[in-house]
Amino acid sequence: MKPLRVLVCGSVLSQGIGGVRRHNAEILPRAARILERHGGALTVLAGRAGIAFELPRSIAVLPSDVPPRPVLARAWRESAALEACLRSARSQGSSFDVVHTAHLPAPRGLSAPFTLLLHDLKSVLAGDASSLRRAVGRRVLRDAAERAARIACVSRTLATELERYAPNAAGRVGVVPNGCDHLPLVPRVPDAAGFLLCVGRIEPRKNVELLVRALALAPDLPEVHLAGDAQREHLERILALARELGVDGRIRVLGVCDDARLAQSYGSCACVVLPSLREGFDIPLAEALRAGAPIAASDLDVHREVVAGRAELFDPRSPQDCVRAIRAALAAAARAADPAGPRPLGATTWDEAALALVALWRSAASVPST
Repeated sequence: MKPLRVLVCGSVLSQGIGGVRRHNAEILPRAARILERHGGALTVLAGRAGIAFELPRSIAVLPSDVPPRPVLARAWRESAALEACLRSARSQGSSFDVVHTAHLPAPRGLSAPFTLLLHDLKSVLAGDASSLRRAVGRRVLRDAAERAARIACVSRTLATELERYAPNAAGRVGVVPNGCDHLPLVPRVPDAAGFLLCVGRIEPRKNVELLVRALALAPDLPEVHLAGDAQREHLERILALARELGVDGRIRVLGVCDDARLAQSYGSCACVVLPSLREGFDIPLAEALRAGAPIAASDLDVHREVVAGRAELFDPRSPQDCVRAIRAALAAAARAADPAGPRPLGATTWDEAALALVALWRSAASVPST
């Protein structure tokens, strides 16, 4: 097998805790090991703000002055910095075969084919964005889809959405899902007092407000533990709503949890509740699935794909339906760990995800640059 050299655009790898950072921290070292086994290598072009997680020594990290923001400044400098790396490598007799990026806008004017990995379509679908911003997002997306040698989506649902908004991507889209095996596994020993666990950044699309309203409707439900980073203003609105509805004493804000504490929470909660309005994958859903915790999640196409029948689903606009699903999940707790039926997308390991990504790179390496 021909050695493959990949240059990863890392100008936004300074991002905070979340699914995108988890994806990169888990998949890049594994992909590098796969490349190395066949004589290849992975190099990361870091941005001005650096990289927020540790990479193995075998991955070369090149510095650059590319800023993570503003977006237009990043895109302009990013393309120039990537092309400079490509030229330098060629002059030294060690050309890169593929450039990989996982954010938009996609780089332009590269002398090597590039791959694009999409985590979501928030630039197109964000309900809290202006119509102008969504229109610009569609244009940027279609442009990237037209020029990318191959495109990876973290779910088949996302791939289908992409082809709807960018039909020019058809035939060049593959699925590279998130893995589920990054947290330590702990025995499922539900806490005697019981609590509902909601994991994820507290922001509008995570729809935590619905869960607060569900608590107000059902005094019998356990308290809620919120684990994850938060948009400060949105968290304040959530807590104000909880006070208004008289349930503030039944909500605990845990903030960002390390892996050990998060694994323990999945092992001891009564039920995991994920009321998101929009997701490209939803890593906490995969984490809960692997931990064997009961799950109540919003009825999204991607949630159906990730759990394959191993969760109670509810209308993310209905607090009443959320209450119903939580009660059903609590009453049928064993269903979450039932191995019968098709393998959920959320059961993918990071090793499997890395193999899929490397296969995508190999496919892209044979495509002429545009």
